[in-house]
Amino acid sequence: MSNSAPQRVLRGRRGECGTLDQVVADARAGRSQVLVLRGEAGIGKSALVEYLAGNAAGCQILRAVGVESEMELAFAGLHQLCIPMMGHLDRLPEPQRDALAVAFGLSAGSAPDRFMVGLAVLSLLAEAAEEQPLVCVVDDAQWLDRVSAQTLAFVARRLFAERVALVFAVRTAALAPGDAALAGLPELVVRGLRDDDARALLDSVVPGRLDERVRDRVVAETRGNPLALLELTRGLTAAELAGGFGRPDARPLASQIEQSFLRRIGSLPDAAQRLLLAAAAEPVGDLPLLRRVAERLDIGADAAGLAEAAGLIEFGARVRFHHPLVRSAAYRAADPGVRRDVHRALAEATDPDFDSDRQAWHRAHAAVEPDEALAGELERSAGRAQARGGIAAAAAFLRRATELTPDPARRGKRAVAAAQVTFEAGTPDAALELLAAAEMGPLDEVQHARLTRLRAQIVFARRRGGEALPLLLDAAGRLERADEGQAREAYLDAIGAAVFAGRLSGPIGVREVAEAALAAPRGPQPPRPADVLLDGLATWFAEGCVEGAALLKPALLEFQRAAGRNEDDVVRWLWLTWLIAGDMWDDETWHVLTTHAVRAARETGALNFLPLALTYRAGVHVHAGEFDLASALVDESDTITEVTGNSPLAYPSLLLLAWRGEDTRAPEVIQSAVQDATSWGEGRAIGLASYLLAVLYNGLGRYQEAVASAQQAGEHEDLAVVGFSLVELIEASARSDAPEVAAEALRRLEERAGAGGTDWALGVLARSRALLCDGQAADLLYREAIEHLERSRIAVHLARTHLVYGEWLRRENRRLDAREHLRTAYEMLQGFGASAFAERARRELLATGESVRQRAVEEHEALTAQEAQIARLAADGKTNPEIGAELFISPRTVEWHLHKVFTKLDVNSRNKLRGALGRT
Repeated sequence: MSNSAPQRVLRGRRGECGTLDQVVADARAGRSQVLVLRGEAGIGKSALVEYLAGNAAGCQILRAVGVESEMELAFAGLHQLCIPMMGHLDRLPEPQRDALAVAFGLSAGSAPDRFMVGLAVLSLLAEAAEEQPLVCVVDDAQWLDRVSAQTLAFVARRLFAERVALVFAVRTAALAPGDAALAGLPELVVRGLRDDDARALLDSVVPGRLDERVRDRVVAETRGNPLALLELTRGLTAAELAGGFGRPDARPLASQIEQSFLRRIGSLPDAAQRLLLAAAAEPVGDLPLLRRVAERLDIGADAAGLAEAAGLIEFGARVRFHHPLVRSAAYRAADPGVRRDVHRALAEATDPDFDSDRQAWHRAHAAVEPDEALAGELERSAGRAQARGGIAAAAAFLRRATELTPDPARRGKRAVAAAQVTFEAGTPDAALELLAAAEMGPLDEVQHARLTRLRAQIVFARRRGGEALPLLLDAAGRLERADEGQAREAYLDAIGAAVFAGRLSGPIGVREVAEAALAAPRGPQPPRPADVLLDGLATWFAEGCVEGAALLKPALLEFQRAAGRNEDDVVRWLWLTWLIAGDMWDDETWHVLTTHAVRAARETGALNFLPLALTYRAGVHVHAGEFDLASALVDESDTITEVTGNSPLAYPSLLLLAWRGEDTRAPEVIQSAVQDATSWGEGRAIGLASYLLAVLYNGLGRYQEAVASAQQAGEHEDLAVVGFSLVELIEASARSDAPEVAAEALRRLEERAGAGGTDWALGVLARSRALLCDGQAADLLYREAIEHLERSRIAVHLARTHLVYGEWLRRENRRLDAREHLRTAYEMLQGFGASAFAERARRELLATGESVRQRAVEEHEALTAQEAQIARLAADGKTNPEIGAELFISPRTVEWHLHKVFTKLDVNSRNKLRGALGRT
């Protein structure tokens, strides 16, 4: 719809209205705007939303309203917003179009990932905005269903150069998924009116004279809340207004406002109250459906008029309550028996072919006693909901199915299934409650083992320490007798938990878990990649790295081969294969698995997995010296985890911090991260942080501190920490005149690097030996190290090898040779952004007598990380829609960034980008 005549500015809201006017003006000009109006119930958010819609002349207005009773139904809020734009659906790329069609129930198909749905909504908004600027308003956003809230937050963070304004109204302290998902977006806090405005508003709605003391007390008690000012005086007699309110009411303000609505609802005839209840229980606002329900409940036509006349509801093209609190008041005020009657009528009036899931939902609310047929129907609805991507909805259906199941054994089985889906939906507390309910019924051995394993997985996900270890070992032992394949997966989970618990694991350590795994049945034949991985990892910890490496090498090769054909195994175990490949110095496995993982996650839009894949891929880029690319992936991962509410993954950002060496606060930042991790029992973080500090201190030339940090890092068998820390320890101790420490570290490194046998391993081993040698032996070892590392992807260690070789050559008075390697090291390290190591190289170059040229000032302004990503993809021949799909931004935003790229690089076409990027 379009709007013409502007409205007047709201009383006392000139500043807020000015902000909203600017939001609309920016959207018209092609500068996307996002704003969250945040305030307590009744503070005036809805009025500001109406002002926004009324003053957006020439714009299309899209609306959605969050509904508390609709929170369990996936995509409900998103569907409201997108319905007017569905005519643009055919313009979307096929994967996006299919994902959105399945999500909205327009077609059948496998579960679309939420990221793909989010990208589809972003593209849909961009397409619609090409025709007319869009103003999207979402009122009561805290009550959006979880998937809609996360999707809209995802879209909000990627709107940039579209003619779109997206405004949310959120109730303060709602503690609902919608509120959490919108955290971090630009906000406008809506506060109470100033006293003079509040008095003027109160005077305007109270007939006759109002006692000044009463007026002042009302203004004080309502704290300038407009709805409270308007509602609390309704229904009070002149005597009550003259005498005041008595003692202040201790109830929350929202409850006071609801009480006002309850009084008005209670003054209506029973038929009008039942009509309001039916409208409250049917949150879509489907007027034809509501008419059918009214016929079944024998509600006369005059009931709608009475409800409208009371100022509680509007019956137009869509049913709309005067205020969201009217809906909650109408529902809560009803007798439970009347509520069940209304839900039953809604179920009977709902078309089972069009919306069988909502029909089942209403039937479930109408049920009084356990009903196996209805429970089975809810279970089938859960399957359909999950197939549409609504995990939270599936969990809600399964929870209700569990409650309605009469047979205790079947109820326990459903409770475990409901707990699994509830956990995946991101509500572990509710999942644990379901597991507790399941334990009260009879469970067979397999069900009990699966329950125990799920409980352990929940514990591990919340606190990555040793607390989950006993549970995982118990589950593995139980599963050995029923499902050997799942038992071995449980042992692999247990080893992973022990690895993360590290030195804080308590009486059960990783060696004990490994020995138990080796004693377990061999599992399915032929062995799966996970089985080979378990055998190798258990052998590594129980018998030693040499013996374990012999098994882990083929396991990693099997995962590389599986990357192209078995996505589930790569995704499921990437968190462990990444760590193992690090300890095996296997940069090829790092590259292959992370390349596949990121590609698979982007193509499917895997919501929970993509941040992890981006994190590990960022680590690959750091070791390749591609710090800017790593930083871009870290930013993207952080954005996604913020949208989804998952725990942030700090490793790559700390790795960059250590290698750059330019932040004076780096030691404190790294130590703070350790404290956070150890607070929940993640002992591996101690070793990892100590290794990062060793890198940092070696770069800064603070070798004594590097020795202490590297020694602490090597005190425990932490995967992907010990071997790396030995390399740092050898360099630091060689510079600190600690030959005994260096010799012992070299002995350990020879064992580990020899077990890995890759060019990376052999390169750092040769360099470490060279640091402890003299004369021709050292010279040959440095050259050997460079040859090996030049064949690897580990550019940071190649540059550092040139650095230490150049330092040695200078001490040998071979200045010309030293300059060659120091210059190479300086240019590489400076180019990476490894500032501290580059400064080491610069000082050494000056000591050789060479005047170090400062890096030439770039003729053109530097590209941002995202501009560089877009430029590289465009140089590879990808179109704007393809780039947008890969980076989760709209094609219009891609075009906007490319325009800036062309200006900065002084090119005028895509076919010149590759050359320009090479020059920079």
